[in-house]
Amino acid sequence: GKQLMLGRLTSRRRRVNRTVKGQRHKATIYHNPRCSKSRATMQLLDDHKIDFKVVNYLETPPTKNELKEILKALEYPVQNLLRKSETAYKDNNLEDDQLTEDQVLDVVVANPILIERPIVLNEGKAAIGRPPFSVLKLFPQID
Repeated sequence: GKQLMLGRLTSRRRRVNRTVKGQRHKATIYHNPRCSKSRATMQLLDDHKIDFKVVNYLETPPTKNELKEILKALEYPVQNLLRKSETAYKDNNLEDDQLTEDQVLDVVVANPILIERPIVLNEGKAAIGRPPFSVLKLFPQID
């Protein structure tokens, strides 16, 4: 009796994380397969049975408008999205605080390697997986 009930409860809770047609949007991860933090974040999402779409952002870079949406979801200024150690950061003088967000985003669209990774989006909110577990706050159904 009790054992059976517990099993049902567990499977029901698990299903909450799954996408139900028309009810929940999939989460999205902007992923670089060569990055260990990105791989670890994907594994964490898998471990929690979260349904997500993978965007390899080096192969299919986000548009300027998508980057603006990501920044809005992160609630970050554009500088916090950038990998400052990348050559393209220095080559494009991105440390110049006189640059507008639009100017910086134009450079990022042309050089997606500049995007900090991984970025996970879920229901209008976003987090960078550094450390990987920091993205779990986007999924209140996980306890």
